[in-house]
Amino acid sequence: MDETLAILARLWPDLERLARLDDAPVHALMAVFVRVGAVVSLLPGFGERTLPSRIKLAVALGYALLLWPALSPLAQAAAEADPGLAAGQPFALLRALGSEALIGLALGMSARLMVMSLQLAGTIAGQSTSIAQIAGAQVTPDPMPAIGALLTVGGIALAMTLGLPVKAAVLILRSYEVIPLAALPLPGDVAQWGVDRAGAAFALAFSLAAPFVVASFAYNLALGALNRAMPQLMVAFVGAPAITMGALLILWIGAPEMLAHWSERLDDTLAQPFGSP
Repeated sequence: MDETLAILARLWPDLERLARLDDAPVHALMAVFVRVGAVVSLLPGFGERTLPSRIKLAVALGYALLLWPALSPLAQAAAEADPGLAAGQPFALLRALGSEALIGLALGMSARLMVMSLQLAGTIAGQSTSIAQIAGAQVTPDPMPAIGALLTVGGIALAMTLGLPVKAAVLILRSYEVIPLAALPLPGDVAQWGVDRAGAAFALAFSLAAPFVVASFAYNLALGALNRAMPQLMVAFVGAPAITMGALLILWIGAPEMLAHWSERLDDTLAQPFGSP
């Protein structure tokens, strides 16, 4: 009992400062957790809607504690440089937490757009080959064709296998070199960055689905020629099995290359999240 009281007596000053939340290191740790939590909420794998919120919170807390030894000098220096934040003023603290949340959401969105490109590629492929309603997938909360669900799940699994958690930690560390703690980027730069990232995601989605689009064009061209040659033949019943078999064959042959190319683009995005694609 005496030993417990002695331990509590030694820890009481630190516990008292933490309860008051008026110490710069505590504010810096809170700001780091907000940025990390925003990134984790959108990160591929950890940010999926099928994952329970408790697990996301545990992952964010683990990242914050893991990165705090490396970020504490930078974060505490930035917190102490802001008189309002160091003094624990509510307005300064809310402003810092809000800016950290926006920066974290931008970082996470840069990675989330890569997952959306896989979903869009699957949708384009399914609509082009007329198999969008075949084997509708329920493995993801977003309604999409089976091709999109297969590519999305395969891409996330590949990213996690190739060390996405480690790459995410490096991403968060490097983000403080570009945008320090509680620093808010210019709105014009953020808008231009968002437009560039969204355009790159759409371009990537179309390039991944290009084999299916080309096959669909060739199929419809051949079907039109056959219909002109034999008007009495129900060419749709003849061509439907062919386009389905062709789409599955293209998916079987091209999925590894598609996911490998997507993985390279994801690595580039994580390496330079604020750069123009």
